[in-house]
Amino acid sequence: MIRKAVMSDAKNIQTLINSFAKTGLMLPVSINEIYEKILEFTVWDEDGQILGCCAMHPTWENLAEIRSVAVDSTCFKKGIGTAVVESAMQMARDVGITDAFLLTYQPGFFAKLGFSEIEKEFLPKKIWSDCLKCAKFPDCDEIAMKRTL
Repeated sequence: MIRKAVMSDAKNIQTLINSFAKTGLMLPVSINEIYEKILEFTVWDEDGQILGCCAMHPTWENLAEIRSVAVDSTCFKKGIGTAVVESAMQMARDVGITDAFLLTYQPGFFAKLGFSEIEKEFLPKKIWSDCLKCAKFPDCDEIAMKRTL
């Protein structure tokens, strides 16, 4: 079932995301980052186990970042990723956001959800605040994508 994340989900969300970070498919997150942004997360909870997550991070008046999308590797191709992303995008719509962007290593998945590749320089400078902490900055190899909601 899809639901808003609660504080007790934070460690499970971190474990899920960092399992992909270890292989270079995602950027790692600290437990502190998750606690601070827990209200942005949607999770797929199955009998108390977090099998998927996604965060919606407002960045500007009409723009939000879809981030931290992860699905337990035993549950690929079951619609969990699509469901948590769609739920995050609905949260964005609910607060009046009209556009969503993301940075990803999985552009094929997001293209199926209506996202299109864009050049990173078209994104507002404000979004780069998190990037300054990244080991890959300024040589980011993630692909930028955007979708009108």
